[in-house]
Amino acid sequence: MALIALNSPVIKGSYAAQEKVRLSPARRLQGRILTGAGLALLPWLGYLAGTLPPAEAAAWVALDALEAACLLAAGTRLLRADPHHRAPAAAAAVLLLADACIDMATAAPGAELATAIAMAVGAELPLAGLCALLAARPSRTSRAAN
Repeated sequence: MALIALNSPVIKGSYAAQEKVRLSPARRLQGRILTGAGLALLPWLGYLAGTLPPAEAAAWVALDALEAACLLAAGTRLLRADPHHRAPAAAAAVLLLADACIDMATAAPGAELATAIAMAVGAELPLAGLCALLAARPSRTSRAAN
């Protein structure tokens, strides 16, 4: 329900009135990556809430929930060729970068630090880079004739 509210149609006020848009294969892939990453964070939120102490869980769940919301908003907007994908992409980039930095700064030496580095290098930083790239560049779509 929240995604419908965040991604409501702005072209002439209805879904039926929107123009047909063809996305490049690269943009479609980028939108799917962001949407998939946002969806993948949802079960992670439950895991964090169930395994961390309550004070820590509140902070991490809130941060990751914001990341998921931004990734889902940016990804779904990108898939619809909505030019308003840039703001949630920029927010996601900042949140992912902050998450990676905080994870590494608070990790205990050893296996916990190695896990934090692996998550940062393998997921958070590449996603942050993609989001920053999408936020900085305007959408390149071609409008198809109705």
